[in-house]
Amino acid sequence: MHSIYLSKKILVIASSIICFLFLGANSFSQQLQINDSSYFEKQGVNVLVFSSEYNGMFFDEKTSGIELIHHGVRTATGGAVRLQNTPEQWDLIPRMVSRKVDKKKNSIEVELRYTEFDFDSRLAVTGKGNGFEISVYLDKPVPEKLIGNAGFNLEFLPSAYFEKTFLADGKPGLFPLYPSSQTSIEPISKKIPQFAGHTTFDDRGRVEFIVPSSIVTGKTFVLAPEDPERRVKIVSETNDENLMLFDGRNLAQNGWFIVRSLLPANKTGKVLTWYVEPNAIPNWKRKPVIEFSQVGYTPGQQKTAVIELDKNDTPLKTASLFQVTANGNYIEKLKGDVKPWGRYLRYNYAKFDFSSVKDPGLYFIQYGNQKTNTFSIAPNVYDDLWHPTLDVWFPVQMDHMEVNEAYRVWHGAPFLDDALQAPTNHQHFDGYSMGASTQTKYKPLERIPGLAVGGWFDAGDFDIQTGSHCDAVLSLVDTWEKFKPTRDETFVDYPTRYVDIHRPDGKPDILQQIEHGTLNMVAQVKNIGHPVRGIVVPNLHQYHHLGDAVDETDNLPYNPDLKPYETDGKSSGTLDDRWAFTERTTFLDYYTAAALAAASRALKGFDDSLSQQSLFYAKQLWNEDDSITKADTSGFSKRFGNSLKMSAALQLYITTKDERYANVFKNAVWQSLDRFIQFGITPALQAVPYMDGDYKKKLRDYVVKYKTFCDDYAKQNPYGVPIATGGWGGSGGVVNFATTNYYANKFYPDIMNTEYVYKGLNYIFGCHPYSNISFVSSVGTKSKKVTYGNNRANFSFIAGGIVPGVLLIKPDFPENKEDWPFFWGENEVTVGGCANYIFLVAAVNKVSAGE
Repeated sequence: MHSIYLSKKILVIASSIICFLFLGANSFSQQLQINDSSYFEKQGVNVLVFSSEYNGMFFDEKTSGIELIHHGVRTATGGAVRLQNTPEQWDLIPRMVSRKVDKKKNSIEVELRYTEFDFDSRLAVTGKGNGFEISVYLDKPVPEKLIGNAGFNLEFLPSAYFEKTFLADGKPGLFPLYPSSQTSIEPISKKIPQFAGHTTFDDRGRVEFIVPSSIVTGKTFVLAPEDPERRVKIVSETNDENLMLFDGRNLAQNGWFIVRSLLPANKTGKVLTWYVEPNAIPNWKRKPVIEFSQVGYTPGQQKTAVIELDKNDTPLKTASLFQVTANGNYIEKLKGDVKPWGRYLRYNYAKFDFSSVKDPGLYFIQYGNQKTNTFSIAPNVYDDLWHPTLDVWFPVQMDHMEVNEAYRVWHGAPFLDDALQAPTNHQHFDGYSMGASTQTKYKPLERIPGLAVGGWFDAGDFDIQTGSHCDAVLSLVDTWEKFKPTRDETFVDYPTRYVDIHRPDGKPDILQQIEHGTLNMVAQVKNIGHPVRGIVVPNLHQYHHLGDAVDETDNLPYNPDLKPYETDGKSSGTLDDRWAFTERTTFLDYYTAAALAAASRALKGFDDSLSQQSLFYAKQLWNEDDSITKADTSGFSKRFGNSLKMSAALQLYITTKDERYANVFKNAVWQSLDRFIQFGITPALQAVPYMDGDYKKKLRDYVVKYKTFCDDYAKQNPYGVPIATGGWGGSGGVVNFATTNYYANKFYPDIMNTEYVYKGLNYIFGCHPYSNISFVSSVGTKSKKVTYGNNRANFSFIAGGIVPGVLLIKPDFPENKEDWPFFWGENEVTVGGCANYIFLVAAVNKVSAGE
């Protein structure tokens, strides 16, 4: 009797414990709640609901919609009603009409619209259980043309799910490392039209398009069940609609894994519901990130590491610096205080100062169980950091040339077919457009001769952007004139259009690059009459081309008398030649005049003919100013035209010593500084050696004022530099900031010390948010190995390229992906940015030599 009672008592206690554990787990598990930044949050999981909008210029940038930040990594994006199973970048995107946040109901609702089809939908995202519910509402049924096309998509980052599995209604599957799912062909008539103004999808004469098939279908998907950091359960709660899993990489290398459900036909109200449950590791905290310069430090400069912490983390009291000896031993050289800095964006920050350690050697930082890779303290750490950029990156970008490196051919000699006059009243892609007039002597689609010379591919694509060329040439000339780097590692031969990397030819490489950029700008002014916005391919299938640039066109000038794909051996009927967008702007005229005036000085004695032409056309553009200013109504010219006129006047004055230009500069510079000191201070400082003592004295007060702006950055963020908050990372702004500070230190060292220069490079080389990787490929111990260049599909890099860096995903998530190259705002390298980087490193070399 006693034993029966005892057994029952044990059973009751056990049942109570089980009940408590079950209820406790559900009652006390943290649920997603809308925070003060208007997104859903619980420890380890954030859900953003249209915290930012799709960008109309570049369409789907993978930075909008319903997005998931899962244990510190943004793994899903693009949650929205879309019109394709696997929409590509240029396919239609919905416009967000409204966004309502209801904290009481723990719900966010957005209204989306496709104007092209008069098609509206509403998304409601509500916290539910351990996840969230997504519901799609329609006030009117799906338009007939969109039935079978309109559906709800949520896209998952492939690199986050490589080598992971999934379950579809309990059946296992594997996420493919490379796209391998089945595709089919459908008539082009079934393709949802692309946006107005673009070339049609069948611009290669195609009458069909490729349709990826779903990898699997089901009612319940579990992604990465084996990985608690990436596990996500998705349940379709709509009776008639399954979930489908697609691989977007079948159509485009930048495609994602897409979970999708079609919207039903002839229904209104709530037409689709998903339940999404991202796993949350209990009490998860992001590991501390120790941010420092991967290049290292000179003995005398300030050395401060920034420690980035989860907001639920508490800073440790101390950190240590260890020296690595020749026999592999670690010697603790410093154990110092960790000083809390405070909150910036979503993380807490602290600092560890080890400036007192000056002995040359190899070191690493230890903070708790986090240990950095090694870095140097040495007097010469900055000596050769610009070499990969000039030795490799710039030669690879050289247009109209075959570029070879050892056993590798980077590309053949492309675009030997010159360019065609872009058509009028045309809205193109990537910001290119034409108005009612060509503003040239050429008719639409008429060949413009003489353009197949010089120039660089602007970035990860194969167009020539003249503004970027101006920026690059000005910086390279500045580097040559201030520091005279005579390094010679590139062979350039124009008669054979051949470039060989790592092969000296007896000429300074920097002058050869100045020459190459200048050749194309002179060709523009000579053959067109003025500089152009840019020269770009006419078709989207060319624009997103990945591979050898020589394959973008048939390299034969267009002949309208021949049929498409027909050739007479000298010309071709294929309309694949690049287009020159020739609308004239005051802004670009002055920018080009400045660059050509500067180039004429650097090229004197190196290429005298090009030097003389450069100055001739610089003066011509200056003299034609009055005739175009009145006709130029572009917003860019209105904002920046006067400032660039000031820069053109300065460069022309330095070159010619003609006081007329000096007077224009001096009349404009003070107005510019009074209006916006941060924009005008750089040319104002550059002018100091060429002006009198009164000028330098008057400028002093402005430098003091400028320094207060610099000091404010240290209050805004723990890095003390300007950090961009738009759709493009801010490395360029940081480089320009440090460059301006170099000039300020050079002429006013009592106001601006050298640390204002160093901190810019420290940021670029690893002391920045999100990670500690160097943003310059092959520079520093740990550097960018996955960038957005023309070789991005290889998940590779071009040595010496500097990426934009940290992109702010609104409202507060800093990101720079190292496992996914296709975010151009984070990883795309540009000619202007690389040229500015070369100048800054050369300048810091000069600064460090004076320690």
